[in-house]
Amino acid sequence: MLDPVLVIAASTALAALLASAASHKLRDWRAFNGIVRAYQVLPDALVPAATTSLALAELGLALALLLPAWHGLAALGVVLLMALYASAIGLNLWRGRRDIDCGCSGPGAAQPLRPVLLLRNLVIALLAGLAAVPMAERALGALDIFVVIAAAAVALLIHVAVDGLLANQPRLAKLTGR
Repeated sequence: MLDPVLVIAASTALAALLASAASHKLRDWRAFNGIVRAYQVLPDALVPAATTSLALAELGLALALLLPAWHGLAALGVVLLMALYASAIGLNLWRGRRDIDCGCSGPGAAQPLRPVLLLRNLVIALLAGLAAVPMAERALGALDIFVVIAAAAVALLIHVAVDGLLANQPRLAKLTGR
């Protein structure tokens, strides 16, 4: 059993990450359809249903991560979702299709497929694994709540920074001539 601060901080960070991901998918659903279609893992007729299902799954998991009775199961759902995304990325890398947008960063922040995205998804899955571990029972004080919020915020800031670096790495490589 883990201290509840660790589990709740991991769950909170994942919930915010998934809610943001679902938001960008739902805001520009047509673009997300195009991204999923470009992966060429589904027949075109199934893409609209799949994109809707993925966005709603992310939103549902985000909400469930915040509910004490559901956070463990939701965290396992996040692990499965990251495995699904990693499988689609890995399959297209294996096919040599690196030029498509991963769909990771939302509209206007295209990222080509690269092996480092598999590592990023693994880190998210590991954070979800942490959120799935049962919590020790103890009361949370004001300092605990502060630490939960601070830890979740730091995890999100690290994710945003890494995501920004990954999204801009191809542009930076062109600028430096590499």
